[in-house]
Amino acid sequence: MERKYIREVKAGESVFLQGWIYELRILSKMAFILLRDSSGMIQCIIKDKELMKKISELTLESVVEIYGKVKKANVKAEFARDDLEIEVTDWTLISKADKLPIHLNEKTTTTSFSKRLDYRFLDVRKPKVYAIFKIESTIMQAYREFMINEGAMEAVFPSIISASSEGGTELYALKYFEKKAFLSQSCQLYKQMLVCSAEKVFTIFTVWRAEKHNTSRHLNEARQLDFEMAFADEFTVMDIMAKAVQYIIKKVMEKNKEELELLGVKLKVPKVKYLTFEEANKILKKNNIKTETKDITLEGEKKFGELFLDTIVFVHDWPIKGKPFYIMPKGDGLSHGFDAIYKGMEITSGGQRVHIPEILEKQLRERDLDPKNFKSYIDSFRFGAPPHAGWGLGLERLTMLILGISNIREVTLFPRDRERLTP
Repeated sequence: MERKYIREVKAGESVFLQGWIYELRILSKMAFILLRDSSGMIQCIIKDKELMKKISELTLESVVEIYGKVKKANVKAEFARDDLEIEVTDWTLISKADKLPIHLNEKTTTTSFSKRLDYRFLDVRKPKVYAIFKIESTIMQAYREFMINEGAMEAVFPSIISASSEGGTELYALKYFEKKAFLSQSCQLYKQMLVCSAEKVFTIFTVWRAEKHNTSRHLNEARQLDFEMAFADEFTVMDIMAKAVQYIIKKVMEKNKEELELLGVKLKVPKVKYLTFEEANKILKKNNIKTETKDITLEGEKKFGELFLDTIVFVHDWPIKGKPFYIMPKGDGLSHGFDAIYKGMEITSGGQRVHIPEILEKQLRERDLDPKNFKSYIDSFRFGAPPHAGWGLGLERLTMLILGISNIREVTLFPRDRERLTP
């Protein structure tokens, strides 16, 4: 008999199921199993005396095969289908699970977050945790769909680099044969080099940043949704970024209705608002929020989340001193750079890039960086480089904000931070 997924079963049919035992109740004359596969859960009832004889072999999270008849029911079990149940005619134990080191069914007992991460490969079996990563998967798929529809080319960039690509972040150093190298903290330089030939480029890129922070919004290894476009300024790519996020959220609302309901999340497609850095600071001062000359404080970002609900706030005309060396200066101490703030947190930094070698060299020196370390990058703009712009959008940060989760590690399968290198 061909295996069926729990989501597919219909009343009246005989089925063959495979999955994990999420919950087990053994009574004197019958047993109840909540069987879980990747599509959902269903209650299975064992009444046969012969099948009951070996029921003591079962443990939570053991892998089993079940044969049975699907019947209509009114099931009250949490997470399970409430309309159907399986009357078991035969079952086989495929893989017996040892005693679980963490609680997967936390009706009465919860496990500390740190221990959950120690056993993340088990933790993800929880319906609500699994729902988070199904939604994150949709976010990545939707991003790819949107960019392909935009006519952008997906690219793969190196993660081992010879010099800083950001200039302002700590790097993880490594030995690269007889040379010194680093793990990349951005694909910025490479996507710029490529966009001068390919016009529109996107990627999902892993970044490594060695800052010794320990916050609920930062990781030392993260994923970025990166985009770069030739013949564009910052306003062109801000518009594309807004449409990309709107498309992503629409897809999550469409494809992950059950997961959103399970997590208690109600989504709205965000609106868009544009502010200059000066205008943004005036609003913050009016609301008694401390301002800075070249950045917006965390308190300021939070305030924008309160003032502009379900809105992507683009703050442009950013001070050049607050932006990396590759952002194009605008004059009067300003730049063509921008940040995007959504739900009280920065999700994107971007802008029009410098495509003129002499300006790049000047801005590198002003930041105490040696242009010699960026020779191949700078030289790539000597052979017909168009104006171009782009941005990088944090995958985990976007996911946590969409779902209203306060700790970025909750939306990261295997987080890497100062304390954690395993599993």
